[in-house]
Amino acid sequence: MSGGTRLENANPMIFQRSGERLLKETDEDEDVHDPIDDREIFDLIRTINDPEHPLSLEELNVVEQVRVKVNDAESTVGIEFTPTIPHCSMATLIGLSIKVKLLRSLPDRFKIDVNITPGTHASEEAVNKQLADKERVAAALENSSLLEVVNQCLSTRSI
Repeated sequence: MSGGTRLENANPMIFQRSGERLLKETDEDEDVHDPIDDREIFDLIRTINDPEHPLSLEELNVVEQVRVKVNDAESTVGIEFTPTIPHCSMATLIGLSIKVKLLRSLPDRFKIDVNITPGTHASEEAVNKQLADKERVAAALENSSLLEVVNQCLSTRSI
């Protein structure tokens, strides 16, 4: 949040974080094929910082594991995220942050689709169109000010 700017959702509902993923013996074994699954993707995005609040996207229920779809065999990842309010002006920034986190974390073979959960935002179609446009995403990431904000959302903070 920039200094002096009024919060759109000053008192968001806060949700409990899910526990850490329990690792199996085979998870650490380099000789065992370990397909990327929904929980692994959720673990990557759940700790992204909200641009307005000192809370994670998981704590605000913006991202949920049930809204993550992965097909490792077809190299596709689909994420739906739910802004905290229907007129959230940060929706595109949140979607961009999710997309950037996955682009930086996953092998290049994956096609990543990030969309607003249907019916949860007034400008859902426009935001989804921006997030699906590779050229617009690339241009956004060339903007140093915007990239700095995205990097702040992706920075690790102590929880």
